[in-house]
Amino acid sequence: MFADDEDFTPVNPNFEWLAENPICFVGFGFGSGLSPKAPGTAGTAVAVLLAALLMWIFHFPEWCLIVFGVLLFPVGVWVCNECEKRLRRHDYGGVVFDEIGAILLILGFVPFNLFYWLAAFALFRFFDAVKPYPVSYFDKNVQGGLGTMLDDYVAAVLCIIPLVAVQYGLKFIQGAS
Repeated sequence: MFADDEDFTPVNPNFEWLAENPICFVGFGFGSGLSPKAPGTAGTAVAVLLAALLMWIFHFPEWCLIVFGVLLFPVGVWVCNECEKRLRRHDYGGVVFDEIGAILLILGFVPFNLFYWLAAFALFRFFDAVKPYPVSYFDKNVQGGLGTMLDDYVAAVLCIIPLVAVQYGLKFIQGAS
């Protein structure tokens, strides 16, 4: 399984272990993945806060979040692979880098307002937890960091479609009145 390591005992991560493994600190969403309940939700919340700070303090336009989300995909494949090796576990729930990249991508497609951001958060958590097809296909059939990242990004696309449809539907209704 992890042939380059003589000790195959899985690691039980904690803050001390994350401090010794900076890549895993990032992979665990700066520690949010250590949440005892719903680490994916905690990681998503950290990413939403990060995005809000970027938008509010630095006045980043929404498209910058799309760019960050796209750029974080290949970085995330590497980070998630490294976390798997160091944890000696496959697709460990505390590794939430995939949620971070995916929610940034989603938020880039919606206006910076509470309604859309809450809707994006809720939809993403739903699709990530329920894993409808095709999310479930990638979750089951693609291994390693690529699989960890890919199922969340597919869930992101499933979120983006209705969120963008609602935006255009509301614009159409407003334009018709």
